[in-house]
Amino acid sequence: MPADPGARPLDRQDPLPLWAQLQRDLSRRLTAGDFATAFPGELDIAREYDVSRHTVREALRRLREAGVLDSARGRPTQVRAAIEQPLGSLYSLFREVENRGMTQTSEILDQSLTTDAEAAAALGLPERTRLFHLERVRLADGVPLAHDRVWLPASLAAPLVKADFTRGALYDELAERCGVRVTGGRERISATVPAPAERALLAVPRGVACLTVERSGYAEARLVERRVTVVRGDRWSVVADWTARGWSVGAVAGPG
Repeated sequence: MPADPGARPLDRQDPLPLWAQLQRDLSRRLTAGDFATAFPGELDIAREYDVSRHTVREALRRLREAGVLDSARGRPTQVRAAIEQPLGSLYSLFREVENRGMTQTSEILDQSLTTDAEAAAALGLPERTRLFHLERVRLADGVPLAHDRVWLPASLAAPLVKADFTRGALYDELAERCGVRVTGGRERISATVPAPAERALLAVPRGVACLTVERSGYAEARLVERRVTVVRGDRWSVVADWTARGWSVGAVAGPG
């Protein structure tokens, strides 16, 4: 089988294990788009790199743990597409994941009425104001994608305590149960190195940074939402469109 021109030979004199060298080179090729049409099978990779299938399996296992590849018994290995989000749009992570053919689920860490002085201040409310708080880990096809925390005034959102957010979208439930629709807002996106607890929650591989998204959501002119989301940088990105006349930010994705 002729070698793929994108492949680089492994160095058997290098102290780095062969599986780690293979994982590194496959990651490089994935980033370069070498496997845009299909990902090769174990035997093809073993022949291409002149290594054992055990070495290949270990490299692929690490790539699956990193959320780069997806495989299951009875179907070929597939490359997981990164989730891209247009800037300047009102969007739902639930919608963005589902629109890409992935299954969105959430692990609920907290869903309660509480007080939080910092969140209340961000909402322009007295520090002892009762708030609805939802904390969850968002998953795409079972792989952690984001750690999401949101606060809303309990005077508006108390009925959300009984909502099922393991599959549901916050904005849908907010509209249906509370009659409140988020119509716009403001976000600040910044790069961050995840703390150990955050890294464990998101199963973030070493060397992978995250993005922190801070959102203020409005229902017409009223500030109703404070949200802080930490997203894996290897699974999510933001995009903007530009032309010779200048640049514009995104297209509106349906709220939810």
